[in-house]
Amino acid sequence: MRNVLITGATSGIGFSLVEKYLQAGDKVYACGRNFQAYLKSSSLIDAENSDKLVKIVFDMNHHDAIIDVLTEVESLDIAILNAGTCEYIDDAMGFDAELFERVINTNVISIGYCLQALLPKMKERGHLALMGSSAAFVPFQRAEAYGASKAAIHYLAQSLQLDIPKERLTISVIAPGFVKTPLTDKNDFPMPMLIEPDKAADHIINGINNNKQHIHFPFPFTRFLILMGTLPSCIWQWMALRMKRK
Repeated sequence: MRNVLITGATSGIGFSLVEKYLQAGDKVYACGRNFQAYLKSSSLIDAENSDKLVKIVFDMNHHDAIIDVLTEVESLDIAILNAGTCEYIDDAMGFDAELFERVINTNVISIGYCLQALLPKMKERGHLALMGSSAAFVPFQRAEAYGASKAAIHYLAQSLQLDIPKERLTISVIAPGFVKTPLTDKNDFPMPMLIEPDKAADHIINGINNNKQHIHFPFPFTRFLILMGTLPSCIWQWMALRMKRK
């Protein structure tokens, strides 16, 4: 039985990850703000899993709480820092600095506090995964805050990969395409190759089990974006403007 910690565990991808790790017989530290979501799944509250599920309540924006709560966690085999938010800049010329700060604080700064608390808890040859996004591969309209935060996570993960030997700890960055979650339900634009959270969780678990440092999916979509990211910026800007006009 492994010890697995998952943030953002009360909905979407995090919720599906908790279910799958519990079903595999692991002990799961499920971190989130609203545990009412767990009532939707009997597999998470039945007697069989009662001794394997530890619910940890805290808000990612309360940094002192992150340190206080996570320092009480036992040594970990796997930690998946999945929690995050998404808000869009609708008027770039009237840039909303407070919105930008909210997104960066939740998606980036809070991760630093999680790392401070959790890295000493990681077992030898454990696995740490940070939730990035395929939005980091190329720039998108209105994604100044969200995209910047996820690009920071990608850089952070890659720097950790250089500074922490893989023999000590495997560091992964996760880059999903569009996944059906409460956050993407708010999107008002087409989301090609949208997948369900349980499929996203399968990709993540498979990547972790295979010690992959870069986990991205669904593959046709993310590979297309990676290819686009290698092109000169003028070509991607031209394509993005054409898509915007449509």
